[in-house]
Amino acid sequence: MRRFPVFSVLFLVIPFIELWLLIKVGSAIGALATILLLILSGFLGMYLLRHQGLSTLAKFQRDMQAGQRPAQSLLEGTMMLLGGLLFIIPGFFTDIIGLILLLPPTRYLLVKFLLKNGMVSVAGYQHTQTSRSSGTDIEGEVIRRTDDTKNSLDRP
Repeated sequence: MRRFPVFSVLFLVIPFIELWLLIKVGSAIGALATILLLILSGFLGMYLLRHQGLSTLAKFQRDMQAGQRPAQSLLEGTMMLLGGLLFIIPGFFTDIIGLILLLPPTRYLLVKFLLKNGMVSVAGYQHTQTSRSSGTDIEGEVIRRTDDTKNSLDRP
């Protein structure tokens, strides 16, 4: 049985919400102010992506060097990057969602919820070695030839 296509519905509904909000905000504060707000939020998103990406990478490396599982810091960093990306997308609805992901109290609660309910799992690194042998050994002998008769069917 197929699951309900949540992402498809979101991709269809979100543009209508964005358009409705743009019309409402534009009629309240004016078209020029609305456009300037959208441009400003785009620059804010680019700034956040640049700085939060580097700080997330540094925090992840510190956790790994300390021998800790970086699940929480990695998830928080991912949320900050997603929040910055949502600020780049033009529209006020995505800006609100991005702001929710960027605010530390709401981000902390969301990370705690995701880790507690098992919606995000972090697996440790394991190295395993597998063999394709069937368990049957065939005894034999290898003879290395140094002469030019490598492809010859004649045997000595």
